Amino acid sequence: MDQLLATIGAGVGVFTGTNVDDLIVLTVLFLSSRASSKPKQWQIWAGQYSGIAVLIAASALAAAGLTIVPDQWVGLLGLVPIGLGLRALAKTIRARDVGEDPATQVAGSALAVAGVTIANGADNIAVYTPLFRTVGPGSSALTIAVFGALVAVWCLAGSWLASHKKVIAVVERYGHWIVPAVFIVIGAAIVLESGVIGHIADL
Repeated sequence: MDQLLATIGAGVGVFTGTNVDDLIVLTVLFLSSRASSKPKQWQIWAGQYSGIAVLIAASALAAAGLTIVPDQWVGLLGLVPIGLGLRALAKTIRARDVGEDPATQVAGSALAVAGVTIANGADNIAVYTPLFRTVGPGSSALTIAVFGALVAVWCLAGSWLASHKKVIAVVERYGHWIVPAVFIVIGAAIVLESGVIGHIADL
């Protein structure tokens, strides 16, 4: 029993510690959903689960000695939220130029949400890999189950944070600028913190 509780506690601690920033992304996505109906809420849930599943699978493969993407290039995934944010800003500018109401939509599908989740959580692989390597198959399976339950908690928390009327009012008025800007900042942080620019400069 002690081992079971220790594994669950470790899983909760690891997921919480590595996904605090993901809660911000989820909140922005749910705000976008409430303001423009895109992405739909089920797409946020599906994309979040798909993205986390990819990160877990990549970590499990790395724990088994297989590396899909070399660590020094993982930061390039930050280009995904940057690209989504820039595309949304371009749509906002075009809409204002022709006198239309700009939308707050950034990620309009489950696939786009999954891409943002993977990009934002790519550095989590460095934490999950040694965890899966050391705890063994049984504890790894339990840890993955804990992660799955916490994804639901994260989605519910993001939806709750995005449900406040004052926040929704601000997003409805300025969200077409705020939401893309958040994605661009997140993507830029991923690229800069990863050190990938230095690796490119060394080529």
